Amino acid sequence: MKKLVLFFALILAVAYFVSINKNHLKVEYISIGTQPTKALEIASFDAAAKPKNIILIIGDGTGLNQITLSRIATGGADHRLAIDQMPFFGNSLTHSYNNIYTDSAASATSWAAGIKTKNKFLSITPDGKAIPTIPEILSNKGYISGLVATSSITHATPAAFYAHIDSRYKEKEIASQLLESPIQLSLGGGLEFFDIAKAQESNLLITDMNDLDGDKFLKAKKVLGLFDEDGINRSSSKPTQLQMTKAALNWLSSKANLNSCNGFFLMSEGSQIDWASHDNDAATMVVEFKDFDQTIAMAMDFVTSNKETLLLVTADHETGGLQILSQKNDTVKVQWGTGSHTSIPVGVYAYGPGAHVFTGLMDNTDIHYMILDAIESSGLKPLVCSN
Repeated sequence: MKKLVLFFALILAVAYFVSINKNHLKVEYISIGTQPTKALEIASFDAAAKPKNIILIIGDGTGLNQITLSRIATGGADHRLAIDQMPFFGNSLTHSYNNIYTDSAASATSWAAGIKTKNKFLSITPDGKAIPTIPEILSNKGYISGLVATSSITHATPAAFYAHIDSRYKEKEIASQLLESPIQLSLGGGLEFFDIAKAQESNLLITDMNDLDGDKFLKAKKVLGLFDEDGINRSSSKPTQLQMTKAALNWLSSKANLNSCNGFFLMSEGSQIDWASHDNDAATMVVEFKDFDQTIAMAMDFVTSNKETLLLVTADHETGGLQILSQKNDTVKVQWGTGSHTSIPVGVYAYGPGAHVFTGLMDNTDIHYMILDAIESSGLKPLVCSN
């Protein structure tokens, strides 16, 4: 009887081992692209120049190998993506308060609030104290703020910039906190989490991507764009990260100029690079990254033209343990190491006035303070920018 029990225990152990390691065996072959590099105009900025505006673009789950594979899949090993053309580069540590592994909530809290916290926590300390976020700090400094995500707008990364809660999964409560926050523009998914009647009391609610170009959108004092029930399914009838971010920049820059604001803050997340990496789906990851990189290119053009905006691009963590192994004819062989996050550092890319300080190895919490230092927020007088 004892031997039988041991035998079944061994069978269960082997089955468990196989189940948790099945992702390690997944191999994909991705075609090598042939697109030529589109060289972007890169302006020079004096080291003493200070930005008025901040654009923070996040590639959720985007490690250096996600970038490398996307580069190869677009135009080959010598191709240069938009992100490759950003002139300043550093690395960021990603660990959370008590774990070398971070989730998106703890990592986004590091940028939004400048603290390490527990995984799943949003802009609260490990013992539950709410910490002001960048949009909250700047709301009394003459700034307007906006958020864009291809996930629900209540998902971990965008939520860290306005919510203070002990679980990222309490999305209905997070949605309620968004409506009470100083965020003036929110574009993403998440329709199912909102009290629509309450949302419409103080926001122009839009659910059709065509409304991003309408007069009502441009004239609205506060906008909530919800384009899907949860995350935004990629289709011709749904807006991309590029389309939402371009609309957000037009709206924020117009409002900031019209109302003599000190500036604007915009966070835009390519959320589903992470989702594809969790699924160990390299082909879909490349599609999601393309939208993300096109968003970066558009934002770089905005910086070049505007000359008063600092653009930062980084990631909350790497997802999937992606490895690029070898070339076979006109394809590359890739393999995934896990279906979860990894703890390796991620890139930090910068362009615009103040970009030169975002180099070397930094902690993700440093980015919060470097943003506030770049705009000299401590010297800004109290001002509510009437939208």
